[in-house]
Amino acid sequence: MREIAPELLAWYDRHARQLPWRVPPGQGRADPYRVWLSEIMLQQTTVAAVKAYYERFTTLWPGVGDLAAARDEQVMAEWAGLGYYARARNLLACARQVVASGGAFPATRAGLQALPGIGPYTSAAIAAIAYDQPETVVDGNVERVVARLFAVQTPLPAAKPELVKLAETLTPQQRPGDFAQAMMDLGATICTPRNPACAICPLVQKCDARAQGIAADLPRRAAKPAKPRREGVAWVVLSGERILLERRPPKGLLGGTLAFPSAGWDGTEAAPPVKADWQRLDPVNHVFTHFSLDMEVRVARIGEQLRTGSAQEWVDLNDFSPSDLPGLMRKVWKRAKTALP
Repeated sequence: MREIAPELLAWYDRHARQLPWRVPPGQGRADPYRVWLSEIMLQQTTVAAVKAYYERFTTLWPGVGDLAAARDEQVMAEWAGLGYYARARNLLACARQVVASGGAFPATRAGLQALPGIGPYTSAAIAAIAYDQPETVVDGNVERVVARLFAVQTPLPAAKPELVKLAETLTPQQRPGDFAQAMMDLGATICTPRNPACAICPLVQKCDARAQGIAADLPRRAAKPAKPRREGVAWVVLSGERILLERRPPKGLLGGTLAFPSAGWDGTEAAPPVKADWQRLDPVNHVFTHFSLDMEVRVARIGEQLRTGSAQEWVDLNDFSPSDLPGLMRKVWKRAKTALP
């Protein structure tokens, strides 16, 4: 077993990043609600992108009970632009289940993982950071640190199980929450993907990759297959001072979000929402996790508010805020508004 905790924790005590959801070292345990909220937001998203969302959420809903009582539409609107909308749906489901069970998050990894939207990583992070349980927390930063410490040359993602097992040998019984955050900070600020700052790393004397001169080459990654492309169409229509919007189905792509009527790209039939003299605009491009999308934009203005689908409604332009839309639909609106008659 390689002992790195003393050096890493001493470094963390001096250099811990100041983050809105973090309790500085030596100042007690973090609020489980705030750890959970930040970890859900940080999934597949950067710290810089999350800060403003986190601060807005905790202002609107300072506790899990407040969030559980929030309207779905309001939470989805506040989440807009953060992406991966299933996380927002699971956020509400989890908050409501916690409240229904007494209002406190479980203190064990197994109990946490039984909640909606909490998987192995998030349960370990909450258990370690909020409850100081000796759980091993492995995100992308930690994978990189461990791959270099042990000079693991198996490419990712195949190397993940090995990296988790090696990381488990490093987790101390004392201060496991601070240790988990120290590993994340080390990967984010020193053991970076490119040009790692090995000269100032607190673990430089214990790093096999540094000793072999291959730190910058690790972790290795298998070649990614090209993303498939899809095509779709979005319709933006005005009637007087009102615009047609729809609430997407709770599950599926952009589930539960406010959007313009669209079709084709998500398996639905491409039929316009109303009869109109549609003007075709160039498509906007948007990249999802598993595919790239070219979304053709069509715009029109009609004289009367025609009947539409049950999930659609005419919204007064004074009440319409593009910031409530997901990123794809913001691109559609940006293209559409320059051409609307």
